[in-house]
Amino acid sequence: MISLLHIDGSARTGRSGEDSHGSHTRRLGARFVARWRRRRPDDHVAYRDVGQAPPAPVDGRWIHAAFTPPAQRAPWMTARLAESDALVDELLASDLIVAGVPMYNFGMPAQVKAWIDNVVRVGRTFGFDRARDGAPYWPLLAGQGRRAVLLGARGDHGYDAGGRHAADNHVERGVMTPLRYLGIEVFDCVAVEYDEFADARLAASIAAAEAAVDALVDRLATEADAREAAAASATA
Repeated sequence: MISLLHIDGSARTGRSGEDSHGSHTRRLGARFVARWRRRRPDDHVAYRDVGQAPPAPVDGRWIHAAFTPPAQRAPWMTARLAESDALVDELLASDLIVAGVPMYNFGMPAQVKAWIDNVVRVGRTFGFDRARDGAPYWPLLAGQGRRAVLLGARGDHGYDAGGRHAADNHVERGVMTPLRYLGIEVFDCVAVEYDEFADARLAASIAAAEAAVDALVDRLATEADAREAAAASATA
């Protein structure tokens, strides 16, 4: 089975098309998960709403605790890392991360950045050793087949590669770079644009994004079905 981790990062509470001032990324994430459940009803889906319940940002005490070897941690250190440990556990238990990450001022929301800072953990998601030949750090999630889907929303348009604002888009790169550092290498991205225009172009962008989400779910679910069929045949 596939373990899917669904993350909502929007500060908006509702979904566009259903709620006044609703979130496009929540709309796309819900659509992805609903279609995935129809295709693969036995898969496990975990949900984390960092938009409404942001993780505590990293501070000096967090850093002190995280870089203290577990056997040497004082009780306050363990307590300070408890939320981070829960977030890391969710990430490690997942095969597919589906994250709604809207663009806020050309980058990701602060609450999504707080999630990233809490899951980039020495000894848990990346290794660090100054005595190691070459780079002192290495990914601990590499080679495990984990992948991520990033579902975005932008007020303007032209933020994809080759577009008029491509150089100003720090959302997808900002998420993918730290996740690649951990060893997650495969990403798919879908985004709604033209939100600030609120006209036919927005409607067309939403329709195109929903079609892209549907096609992506079908492709990934078909690939998962094929892997499971091959594994079953190999053990038969």
